[in-house]
Amino acid sequence: MNFPKTTLICLVALCLLLGATAAPAADWSDLFVGWRYCYHVYDPNIDPPIIKNVVQFTAANRYSLGSNFLNVDVLMSNSNDPANGATSGGAQEIYITYRHQLSLNKAFKAGIKSSVVRDLSVTVGADLNSKNTTFAPGKRLIVVGPTLNFEIPKGFADLGIWYYKEWTHNAFAADGARDVEFNGTAMVNASWMVPIPISKDVNSSFKGFAYATFPKGKDAVGVDTVTEVLSRITWQFDVGSIVGVKKGTITMGPGYELWWHKFGNDTPTPIAGSTATKVNHTTSAPTFQAEIHF
Repeated sequence: MNFPKTTLICLVALCLLLGATAAPAADWSDLFVGWRYCYHVYDPNIDPPIIKNVVQFTAANRYSLGSNFLNVDVLMSNSNDPANGATSGGAQEIYITYRHQLSLNKAFKAGIKSSVVRDLSVTVGADLNSKNTTFAPGKRLIVVGPTLNFEIPKGFADLGIWYYKEWTHNAFAADGARDVEFNGTAMVNASWMVPIPISKDVNSSFKGFAYATFPKGKDAVGVDTVTEVLSRITWQFDVGSIVGVKKGTITMGPGYELWWHKFGNDTPTPIAGSTATKVNHTTSAPTFQAEIHF
């Protein structure tokens, strides 16, 4: 169990190093700080709806061989999702996502291009998370596989089919080991940013992502996981000209989050060796997002 985690940490460090060294040669880049307000989301085994404020740091670029994407979310819950041992106040979580795309056209001059398809890439990436609840999750995952890059003027749309492997920490694991290794499985991932002009002075964009992670074996209490679907979308309006700053500097707008079978849990599910069931909820909630781009 220790070996895969060590390998994963080394992979993340290598990816970050590659991203940092590629940045000076980037032919396109975007760096922004954002805030996302999530109203009435749900976490498994928590019945009251949770309000979460999320501070987001994102860096993305395209360079001579492909692209890099790094996102760090700092999630702060209200008291309905309490921190471990807290008598008041909510939990805090940090979630890190990194993806690197190696362009077959740029790296190997593959000549994959049409009026619809811009490129075909190989994606490799990793996620890391930690949350200070009694459950004490510590998610680690890797993905690798092909990604189809579609032709979107002044935007992008990607569709990937990847191998997915996850490890996590669970303070309530049935065998007492607390570290859980899931089976490898498949993930289908879509991400996009489509410009939508409003007027001569006001632009907007529809952007987001959606993925489906297929069953990954049994969870920490011996229950079979099911297909998990997560999608976050937002319609961002460029309000820079309204407040007297450069276009593209400040964007904000409404959004929506759908999280079905969160963490692969079914609803309801019998716990192995018990008549009890695990409470699980699907989140279907409005959001609001604001970003400052540098």
